[in-house]
Amino acid sequence: MESNARDWFTGRSNANGVDLNRDFPDLDGFYYYLERHNIPRFDHLLELFGDEGKEYQPEVRAVGKWILSLPFVLSANMHEGDLVANYPFDSARIPNSNEYSISPDDETFRYLAESYASKHAQMAKNDHPPCDGTVTDAFARQGGITNGAKWYSVSGGMQDFNYLATNAFEITLELSCEKFPDSTLLPKFWGDNKEALIDFIRKAHIGIKGIVTDKITGQPIPEAIIWVKNSTEITPIKHPVTSWKTGEYFRLLTPGYYEIYVTADGYQSTFKQVNVTNGSQTSAKIVNFALMPEQSKVEKLKFKLNL
Repeated sequence: MESNARDWFTGRSNANGVDLNRDFPDLDGFYYYLERHNIPRFDHLLELFGDEGKEYQPEVRAVGKWILSLPFVLSANMHEGDLVANYPFDSARIPNSNEYSISPDDETFRYLAESYASKHAQMAKNDHPPCDGTVTDAFARQGGITNGAKWYSVSGGMQDFNYLATNAFEITLELSCEKFPDSTLLPKFWGDNKEALIDFIRKAHIGIKGIVTDKITGQPIPEAIIWVKNSTEITPIKHPVTSWKTGEYFRLLTPGYYEIYVTADGYQSTFKQVNVTNGSQTSAKIVNFALMPEQSKVEKLKFKLNL
């Protein structure tokens, strides 16, 4: 990630000669390991990831700490070197291949990438020549988007770290054919990207959001797990999100009918059926949940209150 390096003007690498967008924990590889061994863990993988021997760069440690400290919903990682909206997964399931590496939220990620590319002045325009001068990377012909691994496989990138370590959805935006464009071109780049960036910010309001609370006390429940199942599918999307310490949760989704399941330690699970339309640009559909404590917890509460 060029934008988090203080010495970015010296080149792509930091002062230690390390490419920061290859230095994040390789959660893709860990995800694929769990997948191969049928281990049902699909989110917040940093909690299980063992990399004690790895010495991460100070910029990566700082950005990673910041990412984990706030309940981000949507983000974009901005680069130069091509003109395309790139979405997860970035790392190929089969090493040294260029096969499409699908994520559980492929439909939503494609929607986010397509939305940005279509609002960009050139990204999805068929008359824009490929940056490399060949048909290999003729991204405009595919709507100005690409699956990361299908383009070229990357391990240790920030995009997939966000998705697999937190609740945030991130895509990577390649905004210029020139890898290190002259500063005089910045006004043009702003003009090319202004509408796309504003629209992308609005995309934080797609899907659903709400607060998970205790049905008896009304107190927020942190770390509640929110699963989503499309009504047309048999199994849930294998990427739940969790509620923040304030009980709030956010779940980006494309339009459709969904079943939302919520679980939390010490509480009875519950679910609701919702119709997501994404009709508003200022608020996701609000779906709140009040969970009933399990009986043992209710008895403890009654004892505490002398009831």
